Amino acid sequence: MATGRTHRPATRSRGIPEATVARLPLYLRALTALSERSVPTVSSEELAAAAGVNSAKLRKDFSYLGSYGTRGVGYDVEYLVYQISRELGLTQDWPVVIVGIGNLGAALANYGGFASRGFRVAALIDADPAMAGKPVAGIAVQHTDELEHIIEDNGVSIGVIATPAGAAQQVCDRLVAAGVTSILNFAPTVLTVPDGVDVRKVDLSIELQILAFHEQRKAGEDSVQDSGPPAPAARTAAADRKGPDGDVPAVMPA
Repeated sequence: MATGRTHRPATRSRGIPEATVARLPLYLRALTALSERSVPTVSSEELAAAAGVNSAKLRKDFSYLGSYGTRGVGYDVEYLVYQISRELGLTQDWPVVIVGIGNLGAALANYGGFASRGFRVAALIDADPAMAGKPVAGIAVQHTDELEHIIEDNGVSIGVIATPAGAAQQVCDRLVAAGVTSILNFAPTVLTVPDGVDVRKVDLSIELQILAFHEQRKAGEDSVQDSGPPAPAARTAAADRKGPDGDVPAVMPA
């Protein structure tokens, strides 16, 4: 195994706004699909529609890359794939460790899209001793006791946390102490990290709740009403007629 750490390549992306960086993977996905269909060029309007953004925003984003396209021709698909891949750091191999090999962790390990996008699953790590040595996606699971050695031996700078919420912060702290500077967090909790460490949070339940909000709006506010707190129990007529001593008055008040 390689010793030492893998250093990040020099990049020009420091001047690119975060919002633009967040859209670059969308453009790359759309461009990769075009490349697979052997489409040589694409207009800003066509690419923007495929990526789900407006064309003016796309042209502004690409201006940060120094790519302006050719009037009447559009953008060269293969060159844009290379440009965006370079800006995202995908022209090199990024070793990744996944910590927490439950149902979600195992699903991530089996995801075939990592390798084609510049990422290599270097190790799978779990705290359960019974999991140690078991193959998942062709990789033997290793115990968390080996975490620091695994990070160092593989030069890992990206970690994926798929543990239960209660274990996530401790795992995060160990990853950071071992030299990991980027974390993808699937655990349903907010992680605290020092400056210089990037965390991306993926919470499927939150995304579903947002979709539920939009579904409710589509259905109309009148069709889905909040019933509010339960109403007080209805009082009986006899209870309303009782006097101070609890007896029912012989004569009802006028």
